[in-house]
Amino acid sequence: MSRRRPGAPAATLPLPLLVALRYLRSTRRDAFVSFLSLTAAGGLAVGTAALILALAALTGFQSLLKRELLSRTPEIEVELPAGADPAAAAAAAESVEGVRAAQPLLRGQGWLITAGRARPVELVGFADRLPDSFPDASSRAPGLYVSDRVAELDELAPGTRVELASGRPVLTPFGPQPRVRRLAVAGRFASGATEVEDRVALPLAEAERLLGRSGYRLVVSTGDLDTALVLAPELGRRLPEGSRVSTWRDLNRGLFFALRLEKSLMFVAVFLIVLVAALALVSDLTLIIASKRPEIGMLGAMGAGPRTIERVFVLLGAL
Repeated sequence: MSRRRPGAPAATLPLPLLVALRYLRSTRRDAFVSFLSLTAAGGLAVGTAALILALAALTGFQSLLKRELLSRTPEIEVELPAGADPAAAAAAAESVEGVRAAQPLLRGQGWLITAGRARPVELVGFADRLPDSFPDASSRAPGLYVSDRVAELDELAPGTRVELASGRPVLTPFGPQPRVRRLAVAGRFASGATEVEDRVALPLAEAERLLGRSGYRLVVSTGDLDTALVLAPELGRRLPEGSRVSTWRDLNRGLFFALRLEKSLMFVAVFLIVLVAALALVSDLTLIIASKRPEIGMLGAMGAGPRTIERVFVLLGAL
């Protein structure tokens, strides 16, 4: 091993790095150039921080919104054709490997009438158990379930009897009459921040009396969002002809597109800040090169090639 001579430097830096460090140190003559360098570097740092923070905040907000929305969206929803037997369709869906459960639903518009006040609601009839799209239900017994928001506004407690009216009238000898059912509240569920209208869940038999026996849907559970996307084509082949199979992605396609577009536009807008700061840094390096022309000429005369000089200013810009 070679030994270092007394008084010799411990290590020798590469020439490009040595010159870049020399240019980086501020002198009285280059004080203005150093100020511009600090300003450009500060702008680049602020722009990069703004880009990271904006994307992080937007990603967190979108994740929260998606989680809230998907908790109230079925993994697979099937719109059955007119005249189809919902029980037979549910059995056919459950025969597909990977399907955990399939439950028929009946949806329609109506009114919740209590204490002389009528509130427009979406009526959702369920067969055996309350669907998972009604989270945090206080009870799972058959009956009428209202959202906690409706329960607080109308002061509805379990056991309170209310009236449900359908938008489909029934013809009688005295003319069209509204379909009205009187039910007791069995419990409440958590209403979501993304819900546009209030919902109530009631037994399927009561929903058929209010809405008729058409417009059945199937809610299919697979236990995993990716599995639902895989099983959707197979369900379409097993179910009656004319059934329309929609996955959670299809049901929220418009919203997911808007979220992706929002994130892309935010990235482009904030990236422009970084680009402006980078251009300021490039102009600052150009000013340094103009002020160092005599020194660059001396380096060239001493044998430094164009690539070496280029690496000097690349390292200077990085520093």
